[in-house]
Amino acid sequence: MAGGSSPCIFCQIASSSTSTTLLHNDEKVVAFQDINPSAFRHYLVIPKQHIPTVRNLQRRADDYSLVSHMLNVGQMLLNRDAPQTVYRFGFHQPPMNSVNHLHLHCLALPFIPRWRQIKYTPLGPVGFIEADKLLKKLKPLTPNLIQQFDDS
Repeated sequence: MAGGSSPCIFCQIASSSTSTTLLHNDEKVVAFQDINPSAFRHYLVIPKQHIPTVRNLQRRADDYSLVSHMLNVGQMLLNRDAPQTVYRFGFHQPPMNSVNHLHLHCLALPFIPRWRQIKYTPLGPVGFIEADKLLKKLKPLTPNLIQQFDDS
């Protein structure tokens, strides 16, 4: 749970302490509809463990595996519920995130209303980061690359 006096709403959802309908629930993540959708379908996938933002993730196997799993769940849900549409998957980076609990936006386009696409456009270090780009940043270095860095 987040620090402070009020509990994190996403932690409450992850622990099934709310009436939120879960679209997916496994040992690592839960998924549900965004309460203020910006697209034809707009789902959020969140880890059950409280992780505040993408800035708390590091280049390590556990974080890479978690984000990869979140993306796989989001893709599975949109493929099931909105086949044959264009998708966008990503995270807001501080200070643009609205809830301090890591959450993947899974969007089946079009944006509704159309102007909301601005919120989901990559804008560098403070904007929206697409899931694939975050995964590239988190991918652990292979032993061969680590050895090359150590030798230099």
